[in-house]
This record gives sequence, C-alpha cells and structure tokens, in this order.
Amino acid sequence: MVLLILFGAVLLLLQSAVAANQAATAADLSALAAADTVRGLRAGDPCAVAGEVAARNGAALGGCAVSAGDQSVQVNTEVGVRLLPWPATGHARAGPPP
Repeated sequence: MVLLILFGAVLLLLQSAVAANQAATAADLSALAAADTVRGLRAGDPCAVAGEVAARNGAALGGCAVSAGDQSVQVNTEVGVRLLPWPATGHARAGPPP
C-alpha cells in the first residue's frame, strides 16, 4: 500500500512538471508572437494573437498586458493538470530589454 501511495505521488509530481513546462513554453511563444504584432511584423491585436498561439500550444491565455511605449508584452498562460484542482501557470515577457 505504501508503494502504491508513493507511486501516485510521483505520478502527480511528474504530471505537474510536464504541465508547468507546457505552460511556460506557451507563455514564451505567445509573448513573442504578441511582441511581433506590437512591432508591426504581424497583423492583428497583440493579445488576440497571444491567445491564438497559447491555444495552439494547449494553454489558455490568463492575462496579457501591452506596453506600447517600449513595445513589450507580458503574458500569463494556464494549463490544467488532470488530477489537481489548480492549473499550472507560465509567465513571459517579450520586447526590448527593460
């Protein structure tokens, strides 16, 4: 019984790690795509583009803030973890150095 509980705990940790990696990757790609939109390299609304890229990477856009002054974008994404009640989150910023 102890081995079964230990195996279950390890499985939850691994699943959480995979979801956190997926959320971070989706946030990075979403922020880069939104920053390209702010710079005019891509057409559309930066946050809408970030949401589309996040969805294509299996995440939901949790937040998007565009700073037109320095052409940067901050993005938050969420990925649901199957056996846990809270989602894994990813945060990213793209644009020129602060």
